[in-house]
Amino acid sequence: MEWTTIESDPGVFTELIEKIGVKGVQVEELYALEQLRELQPVYGLIFLFKWKKESDAEKRQPTADTDVFFAKQVITNACATQAILSILLNCPQLQLGEELSNFREFVGDFDPTMKGLAISNSDLIRNAHNSFARPEPLVPDDDDDHKGGEAFHFIAYLPRGGKLWELDGLQEGPIALCEAGEADWLDRVGPHIEARMQRYAASEVRFNLMALVASRLDLYKDRLAAAEARRAELAAQAQTDETVAALAAVMDEMAGLQEALAGEQAKRRSWHEENVRRKHNFIPFLFHLLKLVAERGQMGPLLERARKPASGTS
Repeated sequence: MEWTTIESDPGVFTELIEKIGVKGVQVEELYALEQLRELQPVYGLIFLFKWKKESDAEKRQPTADTDVFFAKQVITNACATQAILSILLNCPQLQLGEELSNFREFVGDFDPTMKGLAISNSDLIRNAHNSFARPEPLVPDDDDDHKGGEAFHFIAYLPRGGKLWELDGLQEGPIALCEAGEADWLDRVGPHIEARMQRYAASEVRFNLMALVASRLDLYKDRLAAAEARRAELAAQAQTDETVAALAAVMDEMAGLQEALAGEQAKRRSWHEENVRRKHNFIPFLFHLLKLVAERGQMGPLLERARKPASGTS
């Protein structure tokens, strides 16, 4: 069964992650690396760029003898999902769910090519990915990026074992970029992403950077619960100037967290609604609408009006 093209969107990727059973993770689009400070903990970054064939001089040797999970990309249209998996399967602290945990254990001793084939044959991963396929148009779309000679590619960056790694499914293995730990990898990854952008800057400006982060919903709920516990503790104490001031500070904190939680819930609703629209096939509706318009004899006047040049515009 083929893998379809899906849209590069944080709402799509967040729901895809949930569909494969992972809990407590979401994807955020970044417009500046400084945003990462507000989104911690960050599990990894996904960089989208227009792919071009590298020269032999540009190719880098993969790092041998590593316990980093790495799978070669052996299927088309799946590089975004594979970049996401590259991060998820290298984060032992995440709740992967039973099926994905079993998958990671099953393929643990496979070589990168066999890992890639295992991903391509996973019903769980493929079905989750393909659930975001756009409905087929009545006439095949021949004007896609691939037929125009363009291809876009996703690679992942993450920390593991005291190093910063670049995981690119088109390479032979994982590439260790520099020494980096959990505390400083976000400072060290910026120059590597900027250097890659500079390689294409003369002819390309279409780049996209996304982060896999802890669920903001869970984060705000946990912080609210902790603040509520502090509020209850302070309210039970004797009312002194100190406790009154501390209680006021906690109440202010809770108000801010409630506002942030409401904003995140609204964003999730918007993501869900947009994903429903993406998956829905509007073609039958449009077909019957046009048929009804034609039956009522309104098609001719509408076409005539559409052919007339717009008037009264400046």
